[in-house]
Amino acid sequence: MKRLARLAKIVVALKLCLGVMFVGGPLEASQKGDFVPGELLVRQKAGAPAAGVRAALQAQGAGEIEEIAGIKVKRIRVPEHAMERVRTALARNPNFEFVEPNFIAQGTLVPNDTSYSSQWYLPRINAPEGWRLTTGSADIPIAIIDSGIDPNHADLGAKLLPGYNWLDHNTDTRDVQGHGTAVAGAAAAITDNGRGIAGVAWDNPIMPLVVLNSSNSASYSNIASAIIYAVDQGVRVINVSIAGTSYSHTLQNAINYAWNRGALVFCAAANSNTDDPFYPAALNNAIAVAATDQNDRKASYSNYGDWITIAAPGSSIYTTLRGGGYGSRSGTSMASPVAAGLGALIWSLNSNLSNVEVLEILKAGADDLGDPGFDPIFGHGRINVAGSLSLAENVVVEEDQAPPVVALTSPADGSAVAGQVTLVAQVEDNVGVEKVEFFLNGQRLGQDTSAPYMHLWNAEQAASGWHRLSALATDTAGNVGLSEEIMVFVEQTADLVPPQVSISYPLPGAKLNKQEWVRAQASDNVGVARMELYINGALMSVNNSDTMDWRWMTHKERASVFELTVKAYDAAGNVAEDSITVYK
Repeated sequence: MKRLARLAKIVVALKLCLGVMFVGGPLEASQKGDFVPGELLVRQKAGAPAAGVRAALQAQGAGEIEEIAGIKVKRIRVPEHAMERVRTALARNPNFEFVEPNFIAQGTLVPNDTSYSSQWYLPRINAPEGWRLTTGSADIPIAIIDSGIDPNHADLGAKLLPGYNWLDHNTDTRDVQGHGTAVAGAAAAITDNGRGIAGVAWDNPIMPLVVLNSSNSASYSNIASAIIYAVDQGVRVINVSIAGTSYSHTLQNAINYAWNRGALVFCAAANSNTDDPFYPAALNNAIAVAATDQNDRKASYSNYGDWITIAAPGSSIYTTLRGGGYGSRSGTSMASPVAAGLGALIWSLNSNLSNVEVLEILKAGADDLGDPGFDPIFGHGRINVAGSLSLAENVVVEEDQAPPVVALTSPADGSAVAGQVTLVAQVEDNVGVEKVEFFLNGQRLGQDTSAPYMHLWNAEQAASGWHRLSALATDTAGNVGLSEEIMVFVEQTADLVPPQVSISYPLPGAKLNKQEWVRAQASDNVGVARMELYINGALMSVNNSDTMDWRWMTHKERASVFELTVKAYDAAGNVAEDSITVYK
């Protein structure tokens, strides 16, 4: 009765607005922990000039390693001995939204408990009765972000999809230490095949995504990349049985990316018996899974707190082991994939449900343990497969035909603009926003796929006078919403701003090898027309772009001291230069 009363609060077709909350600010106490030496994660502010960002990084001796697609977070390499100094300097730079270490999370598997050899937890969560409604669907895969999966295991190999390995940057997803194979079996081992164990989701395939190394650690950047990869491959159920003690803007952006595209990320709450938040479980829009034992009590090791979403069995979970065997494993690392398996079953039974509806069904179908209603030990209760599937079976979902509501909030209607202008759109939708496109006089300027939705427009390229701006938002169901047009007046003035130019290689005072590359970059408020390279006053190279790459055969030079000068010109004739001295 309590479960039915809670379900009554779910509208037949939930109409909720999904949003992204960004948390800013400097490194906090919650961000203490291990991190990848010599690496930082940064995100530049919308509208920040590329030259300013490059100059800020170069000034600190930092270089970009990669950008995490979808959330625009750059992983940069910095001098290891100066990490905190560099982080502080970049955090104070107005070009950056946030700067943080590339923290390392730890796998949450606890020591084996071999006293249990049967899968006690499946009857406890009412799985056999639930399987009468569905045993899963090949159309609803589960992404296991972990240490890989043993492809030769008889209870796993035949259902593995192609995945990716962020440790070696290839498609070899073999398990590097065993954690991922155990997690995968708890969620979706091959079932009813006359051997081994049963998974919660019998027929759902598994996508292995490798981020956890043989030392049981994973970088936040790799976890975020794997979440985004899974979502971009169309996966709606994602499991992360990895936890770190440090809050991360990067992980929050990745979780938001998944949530806004209709996916659910199940995360282990970790095994420290504390209410301190662990991440990504404690992030907004993540499903934090605590662990219960054979008596439906809180597992002794399980974390708890007001950030817990739901509970699932996690003690003595009999599962698949790397090398082809089976054994018992305990921890919230096991509880999370058990819950993720139920999420996959719900979508297998009713694929038209939104992620909001699946989450509400998980909560409403759960058995309410502990204090009535939500509590910090069990969250919304311990999962019940039959209870949730019964609710999912009876929810009639109307096709989403509601378009997004979109409005341009900047610049203001009727305002005068010049130079670089940041266009900002505010969007609300009942399901989720896929993209927002920006238009000038009906011509597409560009798009953004994550909130806040922005685009940098160079008004210098438009003629003086009035111009029309608009935005078009597309939701995950394909519905389109168009904003009202706003009018802005472009004021063109004489270009008096010179370009910015810097020599990035060789470094000032460097001792030259037998041959070197001279590299320089330039930027301008309108555009760079030409770059020139001079060595000891002699013109050596001309390039009609904003980059200079010139091979210098230094072994042919007779001098021992060289002054290198790079000049950059814009179309208005403004010029700037950068000079360094190097030695042979």
